Amino acid sequence: MEQRLSESPAVYGKSSGLAGAGGVPETLRDGEHRRVLRRRRIDWALHLVFLASTMAGVLVLAALIVDIVMDGWARFTPELVTNHPSRRASQAGMRSAVVGTVYMMLLVAPLAFILGVGAAVYLEEYAGRGRLSRLVQLNIRTLAGVPSIVYGILGLAVFVRWFALGRSLIAGALTMTLLVLPVIIVAAQEAIRAVPRSRRDASYALGATKWQTVSRAVLPSAFPGILTGVILAMSRAVGETAPLIMIGALTYVTFLPGKLTDPFTVMPIQIYNWISRAQPEFHELAAAGIMLLLILLLLMNFAAVALRNKFRGRI
Repeated sequence: MEQRLSESPAVYGKSSGLAGAGGVPETLRDGEHRRVLRRRRIDWALHLVFLASTMAGVLVLAALIVDIVMDGWARFTPELVTNHPSRRASQAGMRSAVVGTVYMMLLVAPLAFILGVGAAVYLEEYAGRGRLSRLVQLNIRTLAGVPSIVYGILGLAVFVRWFALGRSLIAGALTMTLLVLPVIIVAAQEAIRAVPRSRRDASYALGATKWQTVSRAVLPSAFPGILTGVILAMSRAVGETAPLIMIGALTYVTFLPGKLTDPFTVMPIQIYNWISRAQPEFHELAAAGIMLLLILLLLMNFAAVALRNKFRGRI
């Protein structure tokens, strides 16, 4: 019996012929090797697909920018900003549109920041997790993806006609505030939600109230993300045209708005006005205006990154 048991491992090892190094069957090792190779090939193929998609977008954007620069470089002069619109292309500029855009952002930014961040703080820190709260959250996220023309119709019905503000700067600012408000609320909610629970617990452990915890522990930590969302929302508002056209913003303004109830225009509308002209000279002006608008958007995005890094260093 002992002899039979002592011989059995050798017999089994010979008869199976499957044991390799480390006692792992060779068929299992080969199958695992093939699976690893297949996964690496799939990973490499997906890497190439993603790289090709990114390069395609970058190349198309680069081609558009090069084409715009070639068309508008000759008209990209200081007179583009200092001159008012004119029916003569040689004397035309977009001073009223630039000033109108700056005024618009100066009105939209504080309104959207206060309302958006306030709504986000309430939904995340004070509102419960009931059915009504979930319904409000769902509606806000849905409104963030609504086409901008819908906000233009809403602004026309509410601010222009109901409140009788007319084609004024304040009506345009309120309409654009409605446009960017859902985006800011969602971005602020995500930033507040990312703050670790330990910061809140530590504040409560020291005897702080709810508002002291929110204002001194949560908001300072979430402020970089909130600020980034606000500036990116402002970048979207700068390039929007459809809502302002719906509320009746003028396409030809040769004066600067002096008060909130004055008519106005913005850079995208002025660019649209020049593109719709038949003369090639106005098309060159439109290309120069697009260059100026792109520079403004890039500066706003760089400001978002710089401010985010600055406030993150203080946390």
